Amino acid sequence: MTATATRDDARGRSDAGARPDVLRWSPVELLPPVLVLVLGLVLLRPGHGLWFDELFTAEVGRLPLGDILSAVVDGRGTTDYLATVPPSYNAPYYVVVHAWMSLPGTGSDTSLRVLSLLGTAGGLALITRAVGRLAGRATGVLAGLVLAVSPLVLEQSVEARSYGLAMLATGGALLGLARWLQDPPRGLLLFGLAGAGMGLMHWYAVTVLAAFVVAAVVLRRRRAWPVLAVGALAVLPAAGMVLVNLLNGTGGRNAEHLTGTGGALPALAVQAWAGGWPPLLVLTVGLAVVGALRARGVRVVAAAWALVPLLLLVLAELVRPVYLPRYLLAGLLGVGVLAAAGALALPRPARLPAAGLLLVCSMLTSAPMVDRGPRERSDELVETLAELHRAGEPVVAADQRSAMGLDHYVRTLAPQLRPDVVLPPEDAPADADRVWLVRRLIDRIPEPTDDDEIMREAGLRMTDVHNFSASKTHLVLQLWER
Repeated sequence: MTATATRDDARGRSDAGARPDVLRWSPVELLPPVLVLVLGLVLLRPGHGLWFDELFTAEVGRLPLGDILSAVVDGRGTTDYLATVPPSYNAPYYVVVHAWMSLPGTGSDTSLRVLSLLGTAGGLALITRAVGRLAGRATGVLAGLVLAVSPLVLEQSVEARSYGLAMLATGGALLGLARWLQDPPRGLLLFGLAGAGMGLMHWYAVTVLAAFVVAAVVLRRRRAWPVLAVGALAVLPAAGMVLVNLLNGTGGRNAEHLTGTGGALPALAVQAWAGGWPPLLVLTVGLAVVGALRARGVRVVAAAWALVPLLLLVLAELVRPVYLPRYLLAGLLGVGVLAAAGALALPRPARLPAAGLLLVCSMLTSAPMVDRGPRERSDELVETLAELHRAGEPVVAADQRSAMGLDHYVRTLAPQLRPDVVLPPEDAPADADRVWLVRRLIDRIPEPTDDDEIMREAGLRMTDVHNFSASKTHLVLQLWER
């Protein structure tokens, strides 16, 4: 072996944490997943109803598997009022939800959110272990705790969407990479399988898989070809999903929710990670810079994890808008890990204060979530409707979002209303004397539909209104009478 090769190998071992002091698992590594489980249960305790995205999960996941798969392939909605909203990019997640809902006792709204919470806890356990292997137990546990109290992580951990499972897959890929760095070829299979799961749970997570491959190449150079090859194979399932959706015409679905940032995407992303609170933002960025410069063992991996996804998305933004904070979650986990590593890379007297300050600031930013109200109140609307409705009176959903909530909660809370429910594209009947109209407000104005004109021409007028305001969707229940 040449002297140059020896120096390269030594440098790689030093930065990749080859054989750190903590090799054996310790119960203290359970602190982050236990913490996120406790905080998640606190957030779930109010039992707020599902909002539109979560309702979509519930309604698609309960369908027969064949119906889900055919809807994905054909690019069609699973019901008439969702004709323009097929289960496209999140299709693998809905298959997992379908399997979860087939288990005894898992059909409730809360059980869907618990699936995400369990995925988040598992992801934090794997990330804690992986970072601990690379940089030592203290850094691993601190990184896990920082992620566990992050406002963005907590928010998504209790939503019935795919982000919890994406975190689980991300943690698995990181642990596979850590094992490979320390004892190749061990860890390659885990890296490949979890890497494929990342992209299938949320295709933005492919940018994180790319970051892990970049880290392996920087640390091992030409010896990283197995990771590069496995990473390339792991991208194929997600690429296949994208191709299917491009071929069936749903490739641009939901693009209206994405915004352009004019190159400010990294700054906005880190701001979202910090919950928009300037002290936490400054502290996170400062410690992340220290981590990128000084952290031993995990410096290259964490820096690539934090930077590569943001750089790739900045390039993607040259083609089309791509920014939505929760879509960036898998990549922003690297920012939290890098900041935690930076806190423990400071001079020894400053380490404990910096770590404590980072945790306290993150907890203060997340604290208001304990008192957050519902995102949508379709459940309360249906309960009110069940009390006021008389048999034979039409119950009309005026728009797509209203239809989703009405359909779901009539099925689960008030099935006696089902014979009178009218869902889009059907309009309000003109021959009824009393009609209940459920509709969404946008900027305090009802979403325009042709139901108003139909009922006015039939001689009906609005006589009563019940408001159900929430943080995501504002609904009203209107009574129209002749």
